Amino acid sequence: MGERLKHPNKHFICSFAECKATFSKLWKLEAHYCRHTGLKPFACGDCEKSFCTRYQLTRHHLRHSGDKPYLCSVSGCSDAFSTPGNLRNHVAHVHHQKESYYVCNHQGCGKEFHKKKQLKFHICEHTNELPFECDFEGCDDKFASSKALKRHWKMHEGYPCDEEYCNVKGKTWSEYQKHKKTSHRVTLPCDQCKKMFHNAWFLQKHKKSVHSGERRMFKCIREGCEKSYTTNFNLQNHILVFHEGKHDFACPFAGCGKAFAMEESLKRHFVVHKPQKTKLQKPKVKQHGVAMAFSSVSKWGHA
Repeated sequence: MGERLKHPNKHFICSFAECKATFSKLWKLEAHYCRHTGLKPFACGDCEKSFCTRYQLTRHHLRHSGDKPYLCSVSGCSDAFSTPGNLRNHVAHVHHQKESYYVCNHQGCGKEFHKKKQLKFHICEHTNELPFECDFEGCDDKFASSKALKRHWKMHEGYPCDEEYCNVKGKTWSEYQKHKKTSHRVTLPCDQCKKMFHNAWFLQKHKKSVHSGERRMFKCIREGCEKSYTTNFNLQNHILVFHEGKHDFACPFAGCGKAFAMEESLKRHFVVHKPQKTKLQKPKVKQHGVAMAFSSVSKWGHA
């Protein structure tokens, strides 16, 4: 941290390069330096929080002690508060009935905010100036608040694998999950047959439906219909086709003409036309009718 400079008009000026922030009080300048250094030297002895200035720490201690030295001066009100800021908010909202009192003075805007910090973040939208810049090598991202920057830092910290003797670190949560599934995938064998599962829920369902002798049945609730199915999917398909007459998912292949009540059924049907296709494009249904619109029909070999 550079040497503190004092302006002739008694304003305290930030000494970091390219930073033009100025303050009327020294403790505010010290608090500002935390944004550059990330250090919070004043730690609370009663919890894990730490602060940039002794003033902030002293104010925080009031929450632990329960002291509320700031009394409301409005006649007939006995409320008391631990900080002057909370007292001001109380008077403004309760006694003056002010909904918002920080107004954006940018030309043509006029938006109002409950907190000064909210207004400060909003102004960044007009000026396109984001004061909090990520200092990670190769990253130039900037943010309107220190909290947003702190959340962004977690992306660079990554997600280290928790498996023993594995030093892989995923850059993102998705990358970490993919690593776990491919490199440390759990295999759960059924103790009554040779089948293997990668998920405890599927193993439990398998045991219940195959080895317990009890098979769950999904019965149609339509009056007079006695149909029942072993899966909820088949029951849903039955209701849509036989009771509601729906065939909203039509096959787009020329000369086929088949239509289905459920999208999954259409996806399974595609194997008839393209057995080699393992990843199928998701069809889009028009709002009124059964015609299907595909973003790229040419992938199926049809114009």
